[in-house]
Amino acid sequence: MSLKKIDVRTLDQILEKMINTVDSSKSEIFQIGEQCRQEYETLSDELKEVKVMVSQVIDEGEDLEVKTRQSRRRLSIVSQHFRDYTEEQVREAYEIAHNYQMKYSMNLELEKQLRRRRDELERRLIHLEATIDRANNLVSQTSVVLNYLTSDLKEIGSALEDAKEKQDFGLRVIEAQEEERKRLSREIHDGPAQMLANMLLRSDLVEKVYREQGIVNALEEVKSLKKMVRSSLSEVRRIIYDLRPMALDDLGLVPTLRKYLERTEEYNSGVTFRFINLGQEYRLPSKYEVALFRLVQESVQNAIKHAQASEIHVKIDMQQDSVFLIVKDNGKGFDVREKKEGSFGIMGMRERVEIIDGKITIDSKIGEGTIVMIQVKFD
Repeated sequence: MSLKKIDVRTLDQILEKMINTVDSSKSEIFQIGEQCRQEYETLSDELKEVKVMVSQVIDEGEDLEVKTRQSRRRLSIVSQHFRDYTEEQVREAYEIAHNYQMKYSMNLELEKQLRRRRDELERRLIHLEATIDRANNLVSQTSVVLNYLTSDLKEIGSALEDAKEKQDFGLRVIEAQEEERKRLSREIHDGPAQMLANMLLRSDLVEKVYREQGIVNALEEVKSLKKMVRSSLSEVRRIIYDLRPMALDDLGLVPTLRKYLERTEEYNSGVTFRFINLGQEYRLPSKYEVALFRLVQESVQNAIKHAQASEIHVKIDMQQDSVFLIVKDNGKGFDVREKKEGSFGIMGMRERVEIIDGKITIDSKIGEGTIVMIQVKFD
């Protein structure tokens, strides 16, 4: 039986969908970068205010320190010659010295809190700068991909001899991109987008409360609004983390895997994770770290979504010339000999392992869980 040929118009439609998907992804990354910039500006303004407050508190503290010394000196004189003063004068000297001491202690504590807040803001601004830079780089890289899709990739039809291969290749890429886009769209809609809408409503409520109930109640609403902002920021950071964990570039594979499993356990109640590092801990070339992380990520997601596992073990053994990874779950398992039509998860994992010249073995039986073993050797 001969395969049905795809005409040029159909292939052009497939490529157009790919281009639209990449272009939309570029816009979403840009929006995330803009949100980070807005937060950066807000925190910068807050930092300026905190620095002014620190300066004011220091000035007040110096004045209180002088007054505290004077009052204690006065109290010492009165105490030494108490017969020369009335009981009221002695009591007054003691109360003045005590009050100044209390004010000075409170001033020192306030200064300490403000300094901590200032340092925290400075650290967050540094991290935001790094996030903004990464978002800009990602937008630039996406632009390169988009240019490639709109130019060189259009010649892919001549490179594929079999019409069915052309169709499967294009549809696989589109389906994967569309699924990722839908997932991101759902997460942004259900998370940050909803929170931002609620924040708009709450901001209107703050104005109403201020007019009707006064500034005290309005400030309480502002505090509640700030909590929502923090929650929204945390959700945005989680989405950015899922796109590509920043810790992978900063810390390396082992710490990133540990952090990823901890976060995944937080977001999946009822699933327990255990991470074991049996070997050394050192940095690998970026392509190896990314590939191995994505392989573990895919294995873990398969165990949660498809195998419905309640316990997942991840082990890594890093030696000087090799890396050995095991992902084991207690899920419902599957028949490795059966090929499910339209499922490219395992095929994608095998292709990713081949790119880094590694080996992958998947051992699974229905009702007995799954073990994924990955080995990569270096020259």
